Amino acid sequence: MRSIARSLGLGSAAMTLTALSALAWPGAADAAPTGTESLYAPSAIVLSITAGENPAQDRVLRAVTLVCAPAPGGTHPSPAAACADLRAHATRLDASAEPGPGVDCTREWNPMTVTADGVWQGRRLSYSYTFANPCGLRHASGALFRF
Repeated sequence: MRSIARSLGLGSAAMTLTALSALAWPGAADAAPTGTESLYAPSAIVLSITAGENPAQDRVLRAVTLVCAPAPGGTHPSPAAACADLRAHATRLDASAEPGPGVDCTREWNPMTVTADGVWQGRRLSYSYTFANPCGLRHASGALFRF
């Protein structure tokens, strides 16, 4: 009986030592959430180009991510320019989607829809714009939808 009690005592001590050494191991403390808040409001957006007028039902041709805080990033080919464009036109994204000056496109109806869904400076963003055809999309004045 005494050997069983001693074995249990040694087993408990070994488990305690293992748990304490796991906590003291470098990097183990990093795994626990710190609970601190970021200095930046979240800004992460998914941008997509859809063939058709209804982005919920039509085929998505391309999609990228855009993160603007704390630094520009994501899979957008020009994240810094896209974030600057978003900052300049956040209240009216149509200005970024409108064709640049002097652009003439055919009147062919082959709709292409761009969407922006996510969070911009801590607020929900959901935007959609339909171009009459791919020419309009290619000549959008802003960098946000050039991907």
